Amino acid sequence: MATVTRMLTDERTYRRVLFLLSAIPLGPAWFVTLVTVWSLCLGFIITPVVIPLLIGLALMTRALAAIEAPLARALLDADITTPPVLPPRTGGLWARTRALLGASFWRAQGYLMIRAVVGFFVGVAVLALIVSGLALIVAPAWVPFVHEGVHLGFWSPHTFLQSLALVPAGLLLLPIVLIGSSLLATLFAPVAGALLGGGVEPAVEPRESGEGRPREASRALATHATVDAILILLLVLIWAVTSRGYFWPFWVALPLGVALALHAWFVYLGKHPSVVRRFMGSRALAASAGAGGAAAVFFIAIWAVTGHGYFWPVWPIMAIAVALAVQTAAMMLTSRDQTELTERIETLEHTRAGAVDAQESELKRIERDLHDGAQARLVALGMSLGMAEHNLERDPERAGELLAEARVGAEQALRELRDLARGIHPPVLADRGLAAAVETLADSTPMRVSVSVDIGERPPSAVESAAYFVAAEALANAVKHARAEHVDIRVARVVGTLELDVTDDGVGGANPNGGGLSGLRRRVEALDGSLGVISPPGGPTTVHAELPCG
Repeated sequence: MATVTRMLTDERTYRRVLFLLSAIPLGPAWFVTLVTVWSLCLGFIITPVVIPLLIGLALMTRALAAIEAPLARALLDADITTPPVLPPRTGGLWARTRALLGASFWRAQGYLMIRAVVGFFVGVAVLALIVSGLALIVAPAWVPFVHEGVHLGFWSPHTFLQSLALVPAGLLLLPIVLIGSSLLATLFAPVAGALLGGGVEPAVEPRESGEGRPREASRALATHATVDAILILLLVLIWAVTSRGYFWPFWVALPLGVALALHAWFVYLGKHPSVVRRFMGSRALAASAGAGGAAAVFFIAIWAVTGHGYFWPVWPIMAIAVALAVQTAAMMLTSRDQTELTERIETLEHTRAGAVDAQESELKRIERDLHDGAQARLVALGMSLGMAEHNLERDPERAGELLAEARVGAEQALRELRDLARGIHPPVLADRGLAAAVETLADSTPMRVSVSVDIGERPPSAVESAAYFVAAEALANAVKHARAEHVDIRVARVVGTLELDVTDDGVGGANPNGGGLSGLRRRVEALDGSLGVISPPGGPTTVHAELPCG
């Protein structure tokens, strides 16, 4: 059930459905165009006229592929680079013609025929099922007004109460159709990527920047419009010469016009990013709106030409409107989740950088303490022992003094190494936990310190260490800067979070961005926690840290 709900609220589902529906106007256009031009090429195959016809066929194929590629990229998330329409500028006429009729030409021809045959019938079936589902859902609004009811074969409901029984069937059918259509549409993505992407000869010399892209897009649109105009003019001439009866070229011009409108819409979106921003900044939603609008115009035009009557386009238009509305709603939910995810990523990147800086600073401090403290004392200890060894026989009394100095130096070096080790990770913290470590810290501080620790089971080692050093730094600041007399330390676990408060009665005015507190903040944020400082002039000062420990 969760999978079904997720798919029904995912805007990609409705983009894929729109892709299948787009084959209804585009499929016949591709089929009629390809069959017509191929018939002309075969008819003039033994004449020189076939050469410009083949070049026109290649340019037309590229123009149609330039429509299908962004459509598949926007609605199917297919990894496709929009193929260029214009031929390469390098080489002679023969080389350019060979490039036009290369492997990419035949791949694009195959994809267009798949869309024209398979895509068209799939789109019609999907549209019929969606319309059926919507009709069942709103059955109480129209079934009672149909003369003699609706004949379903096994049953003919004709009253309002009887039509209510159709609503659950529609509510069941529509999600099944949407999910099934979405899964079916995913099969077209690898096909589009294989047949439309890659292997397309460049139309122009490579550029370091994209300054020429709008110009090339406009030229491609102009080429597409020119090819369509020539083809329609040719069909009108054939109609005028043969019969002058029913104006059948309309049925070719209509889908070609829809395709040209889609191409123009994509070019317009590329030139005017402000229009994309009106669609919540989503090119996919803008492309869906353009495809839906073109399909609606296509159905209305067919209804207008075929004799008016019952306005049946209301059903496909309703299906398109519902798909766009749900896609917009899903986009709003997705964009909110995406914003939260982006903020989360930015926070993690910031805290990771802070953790790296804090670790580097800590390593430098340890190196400095070792160099200036224990290392210097150990060097002096070695010198004292050497001098004692040298004076052992000649001046035993002096040797004894040197050995006593060496013993004192060894004790001091050992004490400094222990202090340094406690600064890295106090042994009492590892052995007895945070409560004992904070108690020991309080006992070693020359002021009254109250400690309250209620954390239940021990938190993770990294959390304990961070909490300990927050308490240690806060106590050190209270001694050095706040001139406090009393410090209160409270540690508690609250719903999976370790909360630490260190409050002193000092003079206040602490800088929350000072070196020590900034280092603590980076250490806490590296564990996905937070640290805040409240220190008004005159006090009191409170350092509050929250560390996740669930």
